Amino acid sequence: MACMKLGSKSEAFLRDGQTWVCTAGLPSDIVIEVGEMSFHLHKFPLLSRSGLLEKLIEDLYSGEDGQSCILQLHDIPGGAKTFELIAKFCYGVKIEVSALNVVSLRCAAEHLQMTEAYGDGNLIKQTEDFLDEVFGNWGDSIRALETCEEVLPHAEEVHVVSRCIDSIAVKACSDPSLFGWPVSNSAHKPEGAELWNGICTESKTRNVIEDWWFEDVSFLSLPLYKRLIVAVESKGMNPEGIAGSLMFYAKRYLPGLSFKENTNHHNSASTSLAPSEADQRVLLEEIVGLLPNKKEVILTNFLLRLLQTAMSLHASPSCRENLEKRIGAQLDHATLDDLLIPNMGYTVETLYDIDCVQRILDHFMSVDQAADEPPSPCIVEEEAEERQVVDGGSLPLTPVTMVAKLVDGYLAEVAPDVNLKLPKFQSLAAVIPEFARPLDDGIYRAIDIYLKAHPWLTDLEREQLCRLMNCQKLSLEACTHAAQNERLPLRVIVQVLFFEQLRLRTSIAGWFYVSNNTENSRGNLAITKNDIQTNLAENEKTMEMRVAELEKECLSMKQEIGKMSKSKSGWNICKKLGFKRSQPKSVDC
Repeated sequence: MACMKLGSKSEAFLRDGQTWVCTAGLPSDIVIEVGEMSFHLHKFPLLSRSGLLEKLIEDLYSGEDGQSCILQLHDIPGGAKTFELIAKFCYGVKIEVSALNVVSLRCAAEHLQMTEAYGDGNLIKQTEDFLDEVFGNWGDSIRALETCEEVLPHAEEVHVVSRCIDSIAVKACSDPSLFGWPVSNSAHKPEGAELWNGICTESKTRNVIEDWWFEDVSFLSLPLYKRLIVAVESKGMNPEGIAGSLMFYAKRYLPGLSFKENTNHHNSASTSLAPSEADQRVLLEEIVGLLPNKKEVILTNFLLRLLQTAMSLHASPSCRENLEKRIGAQLDHATLDDLLIPNMGYTVETLYDIDCVQRILDHFMSVDQAADEPPSPCIVEEEAEERQVVDGGSLPLTPVTMVAKLVDGYLAEVAPDVNLKLPKFQSLAAVIPEFARPLDDGIYRAIDIYLKAHPWLTDLEREQLCRLMNCQKLSLEACTHAAQNERLPLRVIVQVLFFEQLRLRTSIAGWFYVSNNTENSRGNLAITKNDIQTNLAENEKTMEMRVAELEKECLSMKQEIGKMSKSKSGWNICKKLGFKRSQPKSVDC
C-alpha cells in the first residue's frame, strides 16, 4: 500500500483522556472542539494554513491577552481522527498519508479551505498529488473507494468518488498483467513469469481469467457497487464479466445463495453480518435490474435460485416477472431439480409452484415461436430418425425438444401431489406442441403417476387426461406397460394394442423386403423366410393372447353392467363402450 510522509518535527501532542494538548512550550490560546475531543492549540499555526479557521478566529477571538477562544468544528469530514492529522500538519509534525486516510484528509482540507493561498504545498495540493498515485494502483483504489463511505457527501463534492470509480473501471476492463502481477489478492502470477521494472516479461502469458476483480469489488456498499457496474459497462466490459461480478456479489450478501466466505480480504473488518430482510430485498431488486440483457450470460440455475430468493423475500412483482422472463428465454438449459420451486404463496395449495413454472414455460414458447416457425410433423419425424447415434454420440436436440423432456419430468415429479387439480396438470402439459416430443414415454409416465395418485377421477376425466399423449409415439416398452395398465381407460388400451400390432406388421413387412433384396443379390443374411414366419407367428400369438385377456375383461364388465337396472341410460353406457347385444365377446375398436 502506497504512503506519503509529511512534516519533519517530532511528536508535539499529548493526549489526556478526551483532550489533546500541544507541548510546544507556549500556553494554548484556542480550543477547538471536534465531537467529544478538545484540542488545545495555538491560533497562528492554524490560521496560516486554513482560510476557514482564519475567518472563525477573527470573528470569535476576543482580543484580550491570556483569554482563549473556543471553536466548534463538529461538522469537519473525518471527525476528530482526521483533525488530529490536520493539526499536526499545521505544526509541521510528521504524519503519514495512505489510501486509508487520504480521502478524509482531502475532504477536510477542502472544508477548511487549505489552499495554496495559505502557503505553498498546502494540504489540498498534497492530498491531490497523492490521490493521483493512489488511482494508479488497483488495491489502493479499492481501499480509497471504501473509505469514501465515511465522508460520502464531501467526497462527492471534490469528485473523489467519481474519479476513484473511473480508475477502478478502467483497470477492471484491462489486462491485469499490464499493471504488474498480481494486481489484487484474487489475481495470481502465471508460472514462469518474471517482472522487470513492473512489466511482465513472460513471452506466452496465459489467458487472464475475467473474474480476478470480482472479490475485491464485492466488499463495496451497494450504491458504490452499482455505480461501478454502470461504469465498467460504459468502458466496454463484456456482458459475461458484468454478469459474473453480479453473481459473485449476490452470493456474498444473499444467504439464500451459497457462498464460501473468504476471510483473507485486505479489509476483513468491512465484512458485516448478513443484511436484514428488507436490505436483502433491495439488494436483490437492484442486482436483477443490473443483469445484462444478453441471453445465456447468466447460468439458468442461478436465475432460478434468484427467483426462489425473490419469492421468499417478497420482492416486487416486476422483479419476479423479470426473472421469469429471463429463465423462460433459456429454459432449455435448466435442470429438473432447479425447476422444483417450492410454493411460497399465502394460500399454499400444491407443494410446488406450478403457476410460476407455467408462466416460465409460456414465455419460452412465445420466444421459441417468435424465433422460428414450428416445423411440420413430417419434418420432425424425419429429424428424429436422423438423430440416431453417430460416431458414438447423438446429435444435439432442439431447445423445444429439450424443454419437452424437462416438462415431462417435471409433471412426473408433481403428479403425486393430491392437491394438484386436473386442469392445471393438463394446462402445463398442453403447452408443449406435439411435434416437440419424439416419443411420448415421458408424458405417459407422468399421466400414469397422476392416475395412481388420483384414483377418484371419473372415466371422462381419465379419457381427457390420456388425450395428452399420442399412442402411436409410445416405445415398445411403454406399449407393453400400457397394455397391462388397469388405470388407463379401456379405449386407450385398445388403441395401444391396435397401434402396436400395426407397427409390428410394418416391421415384418420391412423384414420381408430386406430378405427379398438380399436373395436377389445372393448375400448372406442370417434371417431367413422361415425365421421371419416363425417370428410372425410368435408375435401374432402374443397379440392374440393380449386380445383374449382384453375380451375377458370386457365380458366381465358387461356381466357387471347386466346386473344393473335395465334402464335406458344403462344401455346407453354400454353403447358408448362399444358393446353389442348380438356379439357379447366382440370389441369395437
